[in-house]
Amino acid sequence: MRPFYVYILRCADGSYYVGHTDDMDPRMQQHANGDIGYTSLRKPVELVWQGEFETREGAIAFEQQVKGWSRAKKEALMAGDWERLQVLASSRGKVADVSRLRQAQPERLSGRMPIAAGACTPPTVQPEPVEGQPKPLHSLLDGITGPAGPIQRRAMSKAITLLESTRADHRAQADELLTALLPHTGQAFRLGISGVPGVGKSTFIEALGLYLIGLGHRVAVLTIDPSSTVSGGSILGDKTRMEHLSVHDKAYIRPSPSSGTLGGVAEKTREAMLVCEAAGYDVVIVETVGVGQSEIAVAGMTDMFVLMQLPNAGDDLQAIKKGVMEIADLVVINKADIDKNAATRAEAQITSSLRLLGMHGNPDHATHGALWQPRVLQISALLGQGVDAFWTTVALFRDMQSTNGRLAARREKQSLAWMWERIDAGLKLAFRQHPAVQELLPQMRADVIAGRIAASTAARNLLLAQAQQAPPAIK
Repeated sequence: MRPFYVYILRCADGSYYVGHTDDMDPRMQQHANGDIGYTSLRKPVELVWQGEFETREGAIAFEQQVKGWSRAKKEALMAGDWERLQVLASSRGKVADVSRLRQAQPERLSGRMPIAAGACTPPTVQPEPVEGQPKPLHSLLDGITGPAGPIQRRAMSKAITLLESTRADHRAQADELLTALLPHTGQAFRLGISGVPGVGKSTFIEALGLYLIGLGHRVAVLTIDPSSTVSGGSILGDKTRMEHLSVHDKAYIRPSPSSGTLGGVAEKTREAMLVCEAAGYDVVIVETVGVGQSEIAVAGMTDMFVLMQLPNAGDDLQAIKKGVMEIADLVVINKADIDKNAATRAEAQITSSLRLLGMHGNPDHATHGALWQPRVLQISALLGQGVDAFWTTVALFRDMQSTNGRLAARREKQSLAWMWERIDAGLKLAFRQHPAVQELLPQMRADVIAGRIAASTAARNLLLAQAQQAPPAIK
């Protein structure tokens, strides 16, 4: 009968991988080729232990048991130190059933072990906590602020997933994690990039990211994908347009769904930016969903807001319409290589419109300082033309805003806006979860649908119910 194996690999980062197979040689070749997800990012790997079982069920059961063991117990198994293994198991109030398992020689790379008698019997020990394991938040914090590499990227992804969770216990953990990360943030330059669908945002970000990496920067990209109003799902496909940047070890790309959040960004984009900054990424780029004229939320969370436009995208009147245009720090006309004359006309129209917008309104409420006037550039993201001029302009803006103190003031204003934004979201959530509101809501819904009361009256009744002052429903 062909045996089944359970094996342990020591990875390049010091972690252990536990697996099972019915043919060791091909499986080891798969690990060497990088065909298996976990070890593909942690090569080279070294086989340090293997054991044989008579049935697949027995191998899988023991594999799951070992995966639940602490590092110390795994190392005791590899060393054949059964007494130490029993002591570690007893310290958790459990006894490891390994007496029937015969161990291979440490560092043994080939050869067949004798099949362990009775090894096909599923072990009685359930996976147990790792001895001395730090709290999960501490693990995430150490991973994010630790050395760059696969472990850091995994910790970042886990942290952002925690931040995006809607569970109450996860929200409390997320707040604790953010507070711990704050001392490590604030050193990155935050760049928001927006534009209409199809303007070439993702293609441009890949060209820019690769250019910045060539200058020695580490680049994080947070892409926001629209969520379906029908199914609620999101394709999260922007990353596929960054095929070179997405695999670079100095870049991190995280797509997130908008999940109904208006303004072109996701609900937890601000928090995700802080995670990237704490990990040491010195340029954080936020790519919004395809926007129109009023989606300006990204300007309220970044140091510089870049608006991408297309040639032949509108006339002079379109260019001076209020909204996204008047708060842009820099306007980029992409795909200029397709029609140079149209791109030049668009540059002239937008430049004139920006100058007009800068002269209008209350100076105390001006978006831009007296030293900086929004500029217009032509680029071709597909051909990589104009990327160097773009970054030169961004660097000039950053230096000027840092020198005159407007960058720090902008971040302070954004932090306060973030606080009120979370207060609004928290109040709305608390309202929906209030027992009195949940009790009265079905009746109010039915009355509004039937036309018995106005929607505004139903809303007032529900608000009074939350304040525990609800009168009988107004008919």
